[in-house]
Amino acid sequence: MNIAVIIAAGSGTRMGLDIPKQFVNVYDKPILVYTLEAFQNHPCIDAIEVVCLKGWEQVLSVYAKQWNITKLKWIVQGGATGQESIRNGVFNLEDKCQPSDIIIIHDGIRPLVDDYVLSDVIATCEQYGNAVTSMPYNEQIFVIDDEISTTKYIPRETLRRVSTPQAYKFDLLDKAYHKAFETGVGIHGSHYTNTMMVELGERLYFAAGSDRNIKLTTHGDLEMFKGYIKRNRE
Repeated sequence: MNIAVIIAAGSGTRMGLDIPKQFVNVYDKPILVYTLEAFQNHPCIDAIEVVCLKGWEQVLSVYAKQWNITKLKWIVQGGATGQESIRNGVFNLEDKCQPSDIIIIHDGIRPLVDDYVLSDVIATCEQYGNAVTSMPYNEQIFVIDDEISTTKYIPRETLRRVSTPQAYKFDLLDKAYHKAFETGVGIHGSHYTNTMMVELGERLYFAAGSDRNIKLTTHGDLEMFKGYIKRNRE
């Protein structure tokens, strides 16, 4: 079974909106619903779990019915941090999953995930046990020496940009989150599942990515998303 875990527990304060950005309407449809539709419509996704911002669970349930997201099986309350939210989603599946089931973790505010990206992250996970969506890095990266200068750079050929979706066999994922929260490894600050896995000693495997798969963090990102939707409708 392939289960999507959609993380939608953020408050969206960086965008300065009155409501969480995952629930903002774009052309009369919430951003989160666009994301859910990508997983609903993909033939390899069997079920969906959403980790939701506290207080918005009923709103999400209504939206799922309104837009016919029939694969949505579980709504789980988010945590105080991103890693706590993912942990809550993983632990909720402990009595519902087999060890070899594939769990696809995805940000609820990445609504432009392509079918081929989902297909490849699942296929890569089936082969290696995990998969992280990735893209080449096309800019030059320099290491800060002090606040105004540098003497060292990192060759961009050695770098990859990694985002969601990410996929993991359930047994690996569940054990990793138990270990991480028991030991305090890989759960603080900007850590996500991928960085946590590396800190716990796991080797990660690259899957296909897409430049369209933007994370809606700023007003500029939101306007770009609106442009994509408008172009597709036209």
